[in-house]
Amino acid sequence: MPRRAVDLPPAHTALICVALPGLAISTDQGQLTGRGLDGFYRGGRRLLSRCQVRVAGREPLALQARMVAADRARFVGTVRVSPDSGPDPDVVVERTRCADGTERITLRSASLRPLRLPVEVALGTDLAELASVASGTAGPELSASVHDSGLRWSSTTGHSAVTADPPPTDALASAGLLRWEIELPPGGTRSVELRVRQDGPGLGRAVGRGAVCPLAQARATGDDPRVQALLDTCVEDLQALLLRDPGHPSDMHLAAGAPWRCGMAPAEALAAARMTLPLGTRLAAGTLRTLARTQLTGSAAQSGMIPGPRRDAGPHLPPGCTATEATLLFPALLAEARRWGLPEQDTEELLPAAERCLGWLLATTGDGTLLPDPHPGGPVRCETQAHAHRAALLGADLLDAYGRPGGSELRHWAQELRGAFQEDFWVEDLGGGRPAAARAPDGRPLTHLGAGAVHLLDTGLLGAGSLAPGLLDKVQTEQLARLFGGPGMDSGWGLRSLGAKEAAYNPFGHRGGAVRIQETAVAVAGLSASGFEKEATSLLRGVLAAAEAFGHRLPEMYAGEQRTEGGAPLPHPAACRPAATAAAAGVLLLTTLAGIRPDAPAGTVTLRPVGSAPLGELGLTGLRVAGAPFSVRVGRLGLAMVEEAADGLQLGV
Repeated sequence: MPRRAVDLPPAHTALICVALPGLAISTDQGQLTGRGLDGFYRGGRRLLSRCQVRVAGREPLALQARMVAADRARFVGTVRVSPDSGPDPDVVVERTRCADGTERITLRSASLRPLRLPVEVALGTDLAELASVASGTAGPELSASVHDSGLRWSSTTGHSAVTADPPPTDALASAGLLRWEIELPPGGTRSVELRVRQDGPGLGRAVGRGAVCPLAQARATGDDPRVQALLDTCVEDLQALLLRDPGHPSDMHLAAGAPWRCGMAPAEALAAARMTLPLGTRLAAGTLRTLARTQLTGSAAQSGMIPGPRRDAGPHLPPGCTATEATLLFPALLAEARRWGLPEQDTEELLPAAERCLGWLLATTGDGTLLPDPHPGGPVRCETQAHAHRAALLGADLLDAYGRPGGSELRHWAQELRGAFQEDFWVEDLGGGRPAAARAPDGRPLTHLGAGAVHLLDTGLLGAGSLAPGLLDKVQTEQLARLFGGPGMDSGWGLRSLGAKEAAYNPFGHRGGAVRIQETAVAVAGLSASGFEKEATSLLRGVLAAAEAFGHRLPEMYAGEQRTEGGAPLPHPAACRPAATAAAAGVLLLTTLAGIRPDAPAGTVTLRPVGSAPLGELGLTGLRVAGAPFSVRVGRLGLAMVEEAADGLQLGV
């Protein structure tokens, strides 16, 4: 019998506080009930599933729930305790919940007389793994014991404890209950702080926002007030998703997203690090070093690959191999990070791993030209050829810069790939033609139009601010831009992952019609660089409108339903939010408007702003180029001006 798919608990309405390895997931009611995903988590284990507050025997009436930062949520409720107060509440209950495992419960009196209030907090946990919670197989709550100034739970898989400050007046282990008698003077406030901790060996601490954070605190200002909120939230979300390599704590990388993918996903980590290069190169360096330590070696066919799981590729194609994508992204990220200012010592340290990636590429294609994915015997995917072509050209540029052999061979292969792609992948039709999404192993072209083709527009950055050549000629690029700007692909909220007129289109399909932020941002950047500003601007404005609807915390994807007047984008119930690629895509979207193209080794930076200035005046401060702060302003006429830069950095032509 086929295995029944697991129904994930819906996450789209949850308030998810993130400071990895810590998570706190709540509903908008504020109470943690033990149902669904509710709870405090650390390292993927639920340390506390139930935290229910009662004041004077009543649950507070929930009034408001909102995120105040990536790692904190605030819940406000009221309680009416005085019988003569009429319909007006006289006690406000405010709860601030943090991903680090703390919750502060504050009672504020609006009564004209002193109050003496019994306060109870009911606690419980199952110490279940997040995967068990998601699949509905978490066990029953565990029995508690009184411990220190709170309660403790134990199982064969772990231990957790909750301590309270001030200590409770009474603690009942059998009921999992902590009690206080709190006196509130008129207009007075009193607070109780709960701290959830994992007993035993720690699982590391959050990277946080201190001096060690590898991301610059960039800011955006301008005529459109949404840009500041978007960039602030994206940078906060990126900080919250940072993880340390356990064996090398100074090396940091991004987890894929919360709540489902709180660990390393190589292709996503590399893609996100690449999109955040305007915030500095330290994240790229840490990600590259972490993945270089996982690189396969030896004489086998996979030698040189960066391992990665398979990924769903939509309704028309079998799953793809993210190891292929990660292996091709590795040398491209290293080459571009060098252009943004990665120190020479770091580049030289990582160069052998990049050479092994490029060696794998040439060895895998062998006497052929096109790269199957997965290899061998898989389909030849359009986006895989784009990744491979970019890796070859940027990799050759990198090898030449350090006097290493192999650059000419890579360029020769890339030239042959351009010819083969023109012959095998461009499909003429009455609408002007389109790139095939893939060629099946039997050579049959799969002609559905999907967002994977955006990678044909992303050719990569070479020296002196120039972009590498792509697989499409000028006419084909113009046709692809027209297709992306049409109603079949542009939903009004961003780029659909599969055209609305294609067979098996599903507006909620991961790669079958939903809007994926990363692909939309790549499309905006590629279309802008190619001179198709109208199509790029439409997609950009769609994402900005969607971001506003999501409180500027972009999910990894949302439904590709067509935008209507007064409508709002439909959330995807299983999307990660925050997600590394979505938050990084927000950075790419805004920095694309300034068109920053650095060449730190040559001491230059070139600006190619979007000439139509679709958001009016825009200022970006606190970026990093050549290891120093960099600020740029784009005026309403589409002219860019550097306001802060490293000493000696010259403006290129």
